[in-house]
Amino acid sequence: MLTGIHFLLTYACNFECDHCFLYCGPSAEGTFTIKKLVRAFEEIHRIGTIEWVYFEGGEPFLFYPLVLEGVRFARGMGLKTGVVTNAYWATSPEDAELWLAPLASLGLADLSVSDDQFHHDSEEENPAKPASKAAERLGIPVCSICIEEPTVEAGASKTQEKGEPVVGGGVMFRGRAVEKLTEGLPGRQWEEFNECPYEELDEPKRVHIDPYGHVHICQGLSMGNMDKNPLSSLVKDYRAGLHPICGPLLKGGPAQLAREYKVEHEDRYIDACHFCYLVRSKLIDKFPQYLTPKQVYGLE
Repeated sequence: MLTGIHFLLTYACNFECDHCFLYCGPSAEGTFTIKKLVRAFEEIHRIGTIEWVYFEGGEPFLFYPLVLEGVRFARGMGLKTGVVTNAYWATSPEDAELWLAPLASLGLADLSVSDDQFHHDSEEENPAKPASKAAERLGIPVCSICIEEPTVEAGASKTQEKGEPVVGGGVMFRGRAVEKLTEGLPGRQWEEFNECPYEELDEPKRVHIDPYGHVHICQGLSMGNMDKNPLSSLVKDYRAGLHPICGPLLKGGPAQLAREYKVEHEDRYIDACHFCYLVRSKLIDKFPQYLTPKQVYGLE
């Protein structure tokens, strides 16, 4: 049952992080309009099972009025709300409180702040700290998102040889991370990746909606476009087994997706996301309505 909607409010961001799986940055295009946001909330009401709404990006605070209106709409419907931000705006504790006070008054239930080396080079110039402190003073629950540089670790799983290296750090090897962060990291045999370890493809509990109307089951993997079909209909009619990408992934993960469509590929990959992303990138022209938008694959 779908209980969460995450708005990718914009693909624009003041940072251009190496680990970003959406290829966000200062030149990225695509931002919600208030009209589209209102239409999405009308559909959320029709779905009737949504409990949480998040506003993400890119960097949603670049379009602060949209964040405020979105949180106001959601709270008016009795939904819990969250915002994910890199906290660029928290130039001092006092400034941070000015930005956050309106959200606190609306009852924001979660502020997730990026607090890692990809966003902030030094502790002294890290706005995540005053943002978090201001949120705590205002009574907004706050948590840190910390992604570390990929590191090689020793470990084993049921599909690994004992002691075979694995990669830690929390990076999802999709999008720009595949371009920027994979060099020199150890891979595992492609046949091992026989399931999707992260997404609930059969019955998603949350989806991401982007400014172009794409309803992402996973970033760059869409169940349809709400500009062409109502969101409530897309959710109601979604059948994972009939989806040309989700179906094979459910049967046997990225390995099955590659087999089913006879995609040429390498023998080893860092993890399931890495393999899946590269296989999907080769299928974009075959399934443009489901593997979209191209910019998430670094093609625009």
